[in-house]
Amino acid sequence: MALHEILLQQLFNGLLIGSFYGLVAIGYSMVYGIIKLLNFAHGDIYMIGAFSGLIFLSIASPYIGAGWPSLILGLLITMLLVGLLGVLIQRVAYRPMLKAPRLSILITALAVSMILYNTVMLLSAGRYRAFNVDISSESFYLGALRLTETRVILIVAAFTLMFIMHMFITKTMYGKAMRAIALDRDTCQLMGIDVFKIIALTFFVGSALAAAAGIMAGVYYGTIHFFMGFLIGLKAFTAAVIGGIGIIPGAMLGGLLLGLLEAFGTQIPFIGTEWKDVFSFAFLILFLIFKPNGLLGRSESERM
Repeated sequence: MALHEILLQQLFNGLLIGSFYGLVAIGYSMVYGIIKLLNFAHGDIYMIGAFSGLIFLSIASPYIGAGWPSLILGLLITMLLVGLLGVLIQRVAYRPMLKAPRLSILITALAVSMILYNTVMLLSAGRYRAFNVDISSESFYLGALRLTETRVILIVAAFTLMFIMHMFITKTMYGKAMRAIALDRDTCQLMGIDVFKIIALTFFVGSALAAAAGIMAGVYYGTIHFFMGFLIGLKAFTAAVIGGIGIIPGAMLGGLLLGLLEAFGTQIPFIGTEWKDVFSFAFLILFLIFKPNGLLGRSESERM
């Protein structure tokens, strides 16, 4: 392949992978913006979404097949159920800790993460599971770009979800309430905003998007496992930091940028796919040295 064809192909691949990172990073940024929590259990919510989608497909496929109709229906149902799981986790584990020191709630998030992935490890016997779907994998060319129907639909779906999320945050009353609470939670309570309701909604939306990303990753990679949330959780957190932690458009931008860096980084001599994670985190260190607040972040003074 010519150089421009390789670059064009890696551009598409990077945007696709980056859209997964962006969907998960949105949840990190939303929760941090609202309650200043680095929710390290969020990557495991992504993993729960993948397994929930697989369970739905195994139940529905004898009746409606394992094609796009059952996949789309499974995506919607999984987003709802995993969103409710996020609300439950928030109510049980995080809400009682809102006024506790940040280190306490951070340790709570790590404990929730361990509970989630160890539970799935036990239920799945620690084995990789095939994410079997009955969809077309035939390739076609758009100019020099080699595509498949599945990849096109996945990237369109991911960008659509990110666009809907952006419109929700910027155009709805609930989105305005989220942004207001992120600025001053105590004042919002005094003005009559139901802060706990908005926090619960934040966890619902963030968890639903992570679940959607988990199902899409299952379709894309073809297998899922109980520890799949760990690495993407770190990368989504990296994306959120690159974009500006707490900034929703920054999370989307950071996810796409990280996906592109990985895709193009594999083409650099002596790096390859086995070094792509090292390349990504090395870039994060260098990026934070020169722009510690992220692409869209801003400096804030904080009293301890």
